[in-house]
Amino acid sequence: MAKSDLYKLSGHWDHYLDGMFVLGDPTDETKECFALRPMTCPFQYQAYLNRARSYRDLPLRYNETSTLFRNEESGEMHGLIRVRQFTISEGHLMCTPEQLEEEFKGCLELAIYMLKTLGLYEDVSYRFSQWDPADKDKYIGTAEQWDEAQGIMGRILDHLEIPYKIGIGEAAFYGPKLDIQIRNVHGKEDTLITIQVDQMLAEKFGMEYVDRDGTKKNPYIIHRTSIGCYERTLALLIEKYAGAFPMWLAPTQVKLLPIADRHLDYMYEIKAKLEAKGMRVELDDRNEKIGYKIREARLQKVPYMLVAGDNEVENGTVSVRMRGEGGDLGVMPIDEFIAKAVNEIETKAIK
Repeated sequence: MAKSDLYKLSGHWDHYLDGMFVLGDPTDETKECFALRPMTCPFQYQAYLNRARSYRDLPLRYNETSTLFRNEESGEMHGLIRVRQFTISEGHLMCTPEQLEEEFKGCLELAIYMLKTLGLYEDVSYRFSQWDPADKDKYIGTAEQWDEAQGIMGRILDHLEIPYKIGIGEAAFYGPKLDIQIRNVHGKEDTLITIQVDQMLAEKFGMEYVDRDGTKKNPYIIHRTSIGCYERTLALLIEKYAGAFPMWLAPTQVKLLPIADRHLDYMYEIKAKLEAKGMRVELDDRNEKIGYKIREARLQKVPYMLVAGDNEVENGTVSVRMRGEGGDLGVMPIDEFIAKAVNEIETKAIK
């Protein structure tokens, strides 16, 4: 949390107060008032301001995994998609005008890498979120500053050949942004990742650097997330995969199913081998029939089930099953399965 002075400086106090958790009376100027942080940016700017900066220091990239708090209306709350306390991987890049496009491109490449890795890339669209000149009270800065920032960002997006649509009135109060949008299973569109261009908050905070000619200038700031809000991204992944995560994402990657108690020692040896490779493994040692164990593991959508009986113990093999219909892969040596599973995890395969 921070004193209200920080949020007044950033503009959140005037433009985002209803969305903040405030401790104290914001109307009483005689007493200190605090608020839980709704954004990371004002805090990261303090790191920039801790000493003088030169153009040689730029680009300067700060990032952190931070917990944020937003006082969402109760009617806006929706499972993990929209919550009042959430975790976000957020970064702020301070750069010169000449560095802006290359740094923006790097932020976009990072976002696309994350989307492709998670299997969400084909599900997203892009929105160039701009200010609404008819509602100037929502924003800081002048019309000229907004026209300049949006012109710069538009040229960058066009140069990078990003297929965007324009969202008037969807900008942050301090600058335009690229919103990477995705629809949930109910058809509602949510913002998953944002990349914002900001030329105003550096001036408000007195963030400067000494340029090559000895003059002091305000850096451009890029606000970016890489994986977005963890809770929202997790909710979208649960919806997309209906709980049947790719192996590298699955909470339990392998379920070990001994046919009888006499096969437990062998299964514990296999469990140790799999865990030594970093796999998340559970052993079902209950005194239940093997058919019941298999059905239950399939309902839990565990990617792989390894079954062992007398023949497997004798030959050092396992009977391998995948979730879903027709998932019986037959018998294979345990080392062969380990090699297959490790490759699937390391390549982050999505099936």
